[in-house]
Amino acid sequence: MERSGLYKYQPLQLLRNALNTLPLWCMVAFLAACSASKFVPDESCLLEKVELKSDTKKFNVASLEPYIRQKANSKWFSVFKIPLGIYALSGRDSTCWVNRTLRKIGEEPVVYDTLQAKLSCNDLKLALQNMGYMNGEVDLTTRAKGKHLTAVYTLHPGTPFYINSVRYDIQDSIIAKMLDLDNPNRQELKSGDPFTVTRLEDERKRITRVLMDSGYYRFHKDFIQYGADSTKGSNQVNLMLHLLRYRPNSSVPETLHPRYTIRSVAFSSNDSTKIHLRQRVLRRSTLIRPGDLFSASLLQRTYANFARMQAVRYTNIRFLEVPDTTLLDCDINISTNKPSSISFQPEGTNTAGDLGAAASVTYENRNLFRGSELLSIQLRAAYEAITRLEGYQNKDYQEYGVETKLTFPRFVAPLLSKTFRRRSLATSELSLNWNLQNRPEFHRRVFAMAWRYHWNEPRHHITYRYDFFDINYVNMPWISSRFKADYLDNATSRNAILRYNYEDIFILKMGFGMSFNNGVNAVKLNVESAGNILQAVSKTFRMQQNADGKYTLVNIAYAQYVKFDVDYTRLFKFDERNSLAFHVGLGVAYPYGNSTILPFEKRYFSGGANSVRGWRVRELGPGSFKGTDGRIDFINQTGDMKLDLNLEYRTFLGWKLHGAVFVDAGNIWTLRNYADQPGGQFRFNTFYQQIAMAYGLGLRLNFDYFVLRFDLGMKAVNPAYSSTREHYPLFYPNFKRDYAFHFAVGFPF
Repeated sequence: MERSGLYKYQPLQLLRNALNTLPLWCMVAFLAACSASKFVPDESCLLEKVELKSDTKKFNVASLEPYIRQKANSKWFSVFKIPLGIYALSGRDSTCWVNRTLRKIGEEPVVYDTLQAKLSCNDLKLALQNMGYMNGEVDLTTRAKGKHLTAVYTLHPGTPFYINSVRYDIQDSIIAKMLDLDNPNRQELKSGDPFTVTRLEDERKRITRVLMDSGYYRFHKDFIQYGADSTKGSNQVNLMLHLLRYRPNSSVPETLHPRYTIRSVAFSSNDSTKIHLRQRVLRRSTLIRPGDLFSASLLQRTYANFARMQAVRYTNIRFLEVPDTTLLDCDINISTNKPSSISFQPEGTNTAGDLGAAASVTYENRNLFRGSELLSIQLRAAYEAITRLEGYQNKDYQEYGVETKLTFPRFVAPLLSKTFRRRSLATSELSLNWNLQNRPEFHRRVFAMAWRYHWNEPRHHITYRYDFFDINYVNMPWISSRFKADYLDNATSRNAILRYNYEDIFILKMGFGMSFNNGVNAVKLNVESAGNILQAVSKTFRMQQNADGKYTLVNIAYAQYVKFDVDYTRLFKFDERNSLAFHVGLGVAYPYGNSTILPFEKRYFSGGANSVRGWRVRELGPGSFKGTDGRIDFINQTGDMKLDLNLEYRTFLGWKLHGAVFVDAGNIWTLRNYADQPGGQFRFNTFYQQIAMAYGLGLRLNFDYFVLRFDLGMKAVNPAYSSTREHYPLFYPNFKRDYAFHFAVGFPF
């Protein structure tokens, strides 16, 4: 027993020691950074700071920071030059391995370079001109204190230039008629628009795209040139757009641009003489058709269609010109993947402190019906040793599951036109799952079947999901007599939420999801409803109700509810190494009709690695509710509504290491007043008093393909207590009581 106790508390002691010594080492590195000038040669200065400012109000200075070639040494959390300090801890003897190691881990001092500064001024001035500030200037001043120097770049944008008039010189008569740029409704460049390189370049790209989608295979944007004329003392520019005639080289005369038509489309493969895809699938995925004009957009869409296929490794599309004609022969060369594979994946688990292990075997067939259909069958087994449960014979948790998915790389649905199916980037998915869970308190069996559609709009960074139907059947074949006596059958401790979630239940739902992510803003939206169709059928045919007044399907009550979730994340990038992430998440679910309580799988919980990180998973809320028995709190600490607010400052530490400082807030609530969850109901006049808060530090190992995350959260405001000392652990911290350690894969939001 003593050995077990020592093993149990060793990680906690090590964590405490690390946290106690970390500030000391950071302070040593910070102080060492102040003496980094010993590595700066005589007559030179350490670039301490770089400032960029403008004499024009509301000018976006931050957009020009990338044009500064020489930056000061990086800072952790935009404050501490720890990497420089680590480098400065090394001695001058480069043959000593300690010095070499410190220099490799740290960051070499940035010595101010006058040449780089001059080039930065030239780049900044050119950037101003490209933004329309044709008379813009840049001044550079330096402030030196000892061997430390601050460089200040001051922008003088002046008055921006605007387009006064636009004329067009289209030297190809056929193209001139097609573009019809003399029509004001067909013009993108307007009088009064800012005169910027970006705007002019966008118009070149637009015209090029229109022509390349209209058969002009050999057209490129270099055939479009601009002429600009401005009156002295005026900020107005008269613009002339020239579209030159076709001339492949200087030895031939200029002609009209050739317009190409597709003569034939052929498929080939380097793998063998036979392509392992049906001809119908190849034709459906190819938007290039004989007799059609060449189109660059349809070419890219064809590449995208083949790239989505699991059976295809790569695709190469070539066009061959038929001599002395404007015809093209298209050859689509396809290389396919191996049709099937088997993988094995072990994993460790940690559920609320209970350690365990799991393993899964996955079989994949990427070309089941020779149409790039993906069949995936996964067998999974898991085991956990449960340590916090008393009074039960078995002390372990076992889980076995089978998950089967069949994915079609297209819309599989009636009444859809061939053109729509061919042009849509969609997949259809049929899934069948069976899961067996054996706990000391109960045994549970879950069967699920679903038909879903996924499609996306890459140009708008949007993906969609539509659950046409999703069936879940939960069966409870065995419940421990001890568990039933204590919590289900005992009138004094009977819990409505607990009892409802240990009954057989049937869920038939439909759902819709959408996500948007452009690298700065990310939005996720999910809506689902269940039981409405079954309720309508039950009432129409006046079906029987059970003793609780609920309609049943094969003697099993079905759930009826509506659920709505939305998440928003905004990323503020300060520089290449530092950023701030803001996240807000809101979820509301309401049971009605045939249900008074949400199914356990649909209820919200708070705490954990992706929520309020000062609490472990399912240990927070609802509202000000405080559990009294750890054996059943995971049931009571669920709700119908959830709010998460997160603010996380992220910084690059070096190598693959990233650090974070975070503040989390949120809670869950019930929409109805359940007797077994006092203080858990959402009320507009009190909910803000029940918002929990936490703060902490995080460490990430970023291996590009995946991120390992370690977060240590501390409670700041605990709504479960009313006394000042326990309600505000921010001012009265107790590390053993108020901390939570989380390990996860991926960023929290």
